[in-house]
Amino acid sequence: MFKKVFTSILITILCSNLCLAKDFSKDINQILSNSNIKKGAISISIKDVENNNIGYELNSTVPRPPASIQKLITTLPAVEVLGESYNFETKLYKDKAGNYIIKLGADPYLKTNDLKVLTKKMPTEVKTIYIDDTIVDSKEWGEGWQWDDDINPLMPKFSAYNIDRNMINIFIEPTMKDAPANIVFEKDYPISFINNIKTGDKTDYNIEKKSYEVPDIITATGVVNKTVTVKVPVNSPKKNFKLRLTDALLDNQKSNSGIFYNKKLTNDYYLVDKVSHSISQAKIDILKNSDNYVSETLFKIAGGKYKNTIGTFDAGKEMFNDYCQKKNLDNSHINIMDASGVSKNNLMDTDFMIHYLLINQDELEPIMATSGEGTMVDRLLYLKGNIKAKTGTLSNISTITGFLSTQNGHKYVFCIMIQDSKSDNKDKKLLEDNIIKTLYLKG
Repeated sequence: MFKKVFTSILITILCSNLCLAKDFSKDINQILSNSNIKKGAISISIKDVENNNIGYELNSTVPRPPASIQKLITTLPAVEVLGESYNFETKLYKDKAGNYIIKLGADPYLKTNDLKVLTKKMPTEVKTIYIDDTIVDSKEWGEGWQWDDDINPLMPKFSAYNIDRNMINIFIEPTMKDAPANIVFEKDYPISFINNIKTGDKTDYNIEKKSYEVPDIITATGVVNKTVTVKVPVNSPKKNFKLRLTDALLDNQKSNSGIFYNKKLTNDYYLVDKVSHSISQAKIDILKNSDNYVSETLFKIAGGKYKNTIGTFDAGKEMFNDYCQKKNLDNSHINIMDASGVSKNNLMDTDFMIHYLLINQDELEPIMATSGEGTMVDRLLYLKGNIKAKTGTLSNISTITGFLSTQNGHKYVFCIMIQDSKSDNKDKKLLEDNIIKTLYLKG
C-alpha cells in the first residue's frame, strides 16, 4: 500500500513538472509566433530556482553579444578581489625637499572639488608636482567600441586620470530670434565647435562628431528656445585632469607653473592627505544603473590587484577566468572583450548566464534592480518587488536577465537575448516583457 501511494505521489510530482514546462512552451511559443522577430534571432533560458527544472529553452547555447547584462559576470570577480571594504583613493605625498606626488587611484568618483581638498595642504609656492598614474594602463576605450560613439555621454573614456566622469558640461544659450545661439563651456577645455544652432521657437538640436570629415571638431545643429546642458566626453582625460588640477591650485591660491611630471612613487615620500570613495556605490551604479565608465574602471583596477601589476583588461580577464574555474563554471565557449558589454565582440549564451546567476544568487539578487529602479525604471512596473533584473541594449540587440517570483509563489531565473537588425528595440523589449509577464502569471 505504502509503495503504491509513494509511486502515485512521485508520478504526480513528475507530471506536474512536465506539465509546467509544456505550459511554458505553449504560451511562449504563441508569444513568439505573434512577434515580428524570427525565432532564430532569439535565445531564451528559464529555470526553476528551487529544483533546477527547465521551464523553457530556445537557442540557449547560441552565443550572442550580451550587451550590459555582461556586467553581472565581470563585477563579482572584481569585487571579490578588491574586497567589500575597498576604497578608490587619490593620495598626496611629499618628500623632504618639498616635492609632491599625487598617486592616482583611477577613482571614477573623483571630482575637481576633491582636488581642491587634496591640494589645500600644499604651501603657497609649490616646487614640483609629480603624478603617479601607474594604477592602470593608458588604453582609454574597450576593444570593439565604436568610433562614432566617442561623444556619447554613456561611453566616456576611462583611465588613471578619471575626474568629473571625464566629461565637460556645455551650455547652449538662446540669444535673439534667428540669431546664432551661444555655446558656453562650464570649465576650460580645448574643444572645437562648428556652431550651426539658431535661436528659435522650439528646442530641437543635434550634437555629433563627424570624424570622417572634420576630426576632433564637434558639429552642433538645430534650434533652441531655452538654455540646455550638454555633457560631452573629453578626448583626453589626462589633459582634462591636469587642467582641473591647475584650477584647484589656483582656487587655493597656490603658485605653480601648471606643468606636471610623471614619476612613480618611491619610499622617500610620505603621505600628506587623501580622498576616497567606497566600492559600495560602484556596485549599485554598475548593476542597477548600468554605468559603463565605472564598470570598466573597476575591472581594470581589480585586474591589477589580482596580478600585482598595472591594471589592464587582460589582467582582469585572467581574474575572471580564475573566478569561473573556482565556481566550476565552464566559460570556454564565451568571449569577453570588455567589462561593460559595450563591445559587440563579446559573446555569451543564455545557458551560461542562468548558471552564473544560480551559482551567485545570494550575492547578485540583493543588488540588482527591481521595476522602478535604474534601467528598470519604466519597465514591468506591476512586477515591482517580484523581479530583480539586469537589462542590456545595443543597436540591434536587447537583453534581460534576472530572478522572478511568480504570483503562484514559484521562483525562476531567466535570460532573454535578442539580436535582430530588422526590428525596433521597443519591439524587442515588448517581446521580453510579454515573456516575463507570462512567466509571472503561469509560473
